[in-house]
Amino acid sequence: MSIALIVVVFLICFSVFVNGWTDAPNALAAVISTRVLKPRAAIVLGIVFNTLGVFVLGSSVAVTMANIVTIGTGRDALVTLGAVQFAVIIWIITAWRFGIPASGTHAMVAALLGAGISVDGMNALNMEYVFKVLIGMLSATLAGFTLSFIATKMIRFSSKNIKRGPADRFFSAGQICSASLMIFSNGAQDGQKFMGIFYLALVLGGRYPEDISSGFTIPIWIMLLCAILMAAGISSAGYRIIKRMGMEMVQLEKYQGFAAELVSSGSMIVSTLVGIPMSSTNVKSAAMIGAGAVKGINKVKWGVARDIMIAWALTFPICILLGFLLAELFRFIF
Repeated sequence: MSIALIVVVFLICFSVFVNGWTDAPNALAAVISTRVLKPRAAIVLGIVFNTLGVFVLGSSVAVTMANIVTIGTGRDALVTLGAVQFAVIIWIITAWRFGIPASGTHAMVAALLGAGISVDGMNALNMEYVFKVLIGMLSATLAGFTLSFIATKMIRFSSKNIKRGPADRFFSAGQICSASLMIFSNGAQDGQKFMGIFYLALVLGGRYPEDISSGFTIPIWIMLLCAILMAAGISSAGYRIIKRMGMEMVQLEKYQGFAAELVSSGSMIVSTLVGIPMSSTNVKSAAMIGAGAVKGINKVKWGVARDIMIAWALTFPICILLGFLLAELFRFIF
């Protein structure tokens, strides 16, 4: 194995690890906000179901991620991919430092686009796959907020004649199930994204056949490694994002958390099955805001929500620029 491939694999592994600091904890925020689970118990739940999600639901998203851009072949392409991972790591660590749940999905996609443009301009972009990414970007926030608002309204109306005690017990149990489904879908989505890039690195390094445009099968050892790294990230530093989302942005009742998680996980699972990369950070944050807004817009702490939305808006342009500049720099140095 070449030195370049070893370095790139290390950078990918580290980006998987730091992704566990942000995206997966965000998926657990609602069950913390409603006080159904304490943070420690939620993190254990997250590790278990995030790991299960990595091994299920095929590899359609992985294929999309591996084919978004064409960065060539050989050592230069491998170095370019290393620059992409370095850009993702910089952005995720920066966002985590300020307690902002920035999207690892958007960071990865944007850095890939920037690096691809540095190689061959707009010709490097594979528009069929870029289009899938854009669908995921545009639908995540809209689907999260709108569907969660509607679902919460419906649940609130249908359970209005049920006494508070039985309702709370029902939705507490329901939310453990919906939170498990949410973190499961996060593992399926984010796991596939990083596994696709991991496989691409091994293809560029000559370890697997080069034609990946028609699809490929992720080796079990890559799945297992990504699952372990994401679990380590969740357990080591996930509480900062859980606190930001689950305790500061919006306080939800149990039925609201249940609705937000059902909508988020449903959206994520559908997008995973059709190969559309969707940001769990965006869809879950929007769903929590939508569920909270049912009881009035003053129930959402818009200062915190504003910071998160600014991070969403900045992720794409900053990571495109980072991907472009670091790809140029890495190829010059190495």
